[in-house]
Amino acid sequence: MPFAVFADGTANLPGKMLEGITLLPCNYVVDGKPEIYQGDLDLFDGHAYYERLRSGQAVKTTLLNTELFLSHFTPLLEQGTDIIYVSMSSGISGTYSAAAAAAEELMERFSNRFVHIVDSLGCGFGNGILAMEAAKLSRQGTDAREAAAILDAEVPHVCQYFTVDDLNFLKQTGRVSGVTAKIATILNIKPILYGDSTGHIVSCSKVRGRRNAIAALAEKYREKRIAEKQPAVYISHGDCLADAEKLSDMIRTVTPDAVVNICQHEPFSGAHVGPGMLGLFFRGTER
Repeated sequence: MPFAVFADGTANLPGKMLEGITLLPCNYVVDGKPEIYQGDLDLFDGHAYYERLRSGQAVKTTLLNTELFLSHFTPLLEQGTDIIYVSMSSGISGTYSAAAAAAEELMERFSNRFVHIVDSLGCGFGNGILAMEAAKLSRQGTDAREAAAILDAEVPHVCQYFTVDDLNFLKQTGRVSGVTAKIATILNIKPILYGDSTGHIVSCSKVRGRRNAIAALAEKYREKRIAEKQPAVYISHGDCLADAEKLSDMIRTVTPDAVVNICQHEPFSGAHVGPGMLGLFFRGTER
């Protein structure tokens, strides 16, 4: 019997990639006004959103809480359906812990059912790729427990590298210090960031200038990619399509048959990386 697959708005998936995936909403506040992102990227006006960030509007995000998971998971378990939820990284949000608490409670109530929370150790396409794989496994009739093991084993191979244009957004969330942000801005230093093996966002290198930052992302793909026919590559951007297209061209110089998907970066984690964020996601040998 197929199992149900859940993700949330941070999975960064447009409608054509949502087959078999139920998205949970993400709540955030823009200049004191509550807003809800339901998760379908096709309905997200990225330009308008990132313009709001550029103009200085403050955005605060909140984690998905345990009650949300209980309310969505319980009806399916009552119907006899197992569940897999692909969570954003435990290293950047308490959402994973909230989902795990819900799963533990539900497994006690429904002892003959299976609920598994995949810690993607990533965000954006970093968990979206895994959610799509989960949906594929469900369509193929894979048992939920077997699928959970496959997905957990795949987590270390989901590579995610990104750069930002303005370190002040990371400064606001405590990712970098105020001094570091100021010096980097003055010297035009661009960090190359990634989700490490614990799911925390760390810097793996620094370059000077935007052009070099884009080239550094492409080099990470060259270093880490798994050689396969027509590899799927995902690029998300904070309202900087031209840069995303430059990166896509560089990727195709490495693997001309790559299937490159370019999307705006979703608003929930986008609030923390800001306009000008450019992210690259692909299946690789290791993070």
